[in-house]
Amino acid sequence: MPWLVVLVGYLLGAIPTAYIAGRLLKGRDIRHLGDRNMGAANAYRQFGAVAGVSVFFLDVGKGALAVIAAQAIDVSQATVLITGAAAVAGHNWPVFLGFRGGRGESTCIGVLLTLVTQPMLILAGPALATLIVKKNVILTSAVLFIPLPLVSWALGVPFLLIAYSIALPCLVGFTHFLRVREPAVQ
Repeated sequence: MPWLVVLVGYLLGAIPTAYIAGRLLKGRDIRHLGDRNMGAANAYRQFGAVAGVSVFFLDVGKGALAVIAAQAIDVSQATVLITGAAAVAGHNWPVFLGFRGGRGESTCIGVLLTLVTQPMLILAGPALATLIVKKNVILTSAVLFIPLPLVSWALGVPFLLIAYSIALPCLVGFTHFLRVREPAVQ
């Protein structure tokens, strides 16, 4: 049964919210607009604030729901963590759109918000302030994710979750690295 929970986590993550928003709101494929990323930031730039913020919260919800569902059926903590990672992987490499998705920042936020809630809420203020002032998602992610392990440690979060709070954002960073190295599609 643990593999089924992980599969459901992946499939939840693979729901292409930015793609759906683009098709519903503008009849356009977000994969051919802006930076061609299927994430909240590109949806914000291409389809407007309401669409971008909605995609952000839906993507956060995908990650949170995957973890909450795994916790609700009382599987091992390892399965819960793998399910969260699967949700991020589903967002990054969705089966529904040829395995070409977003970078996973919002979905990662949802997963970590569910698992290390207090540290994430503490860092949400500085991250949001950075986003408002600098309007830079990469810098905002750095403000949120880089100090997360230290804040988690200071609050007594178990070591496994501290390690996870390092590993999952690294998956997001790795995806970003791969995407910026890809040649532009002609």
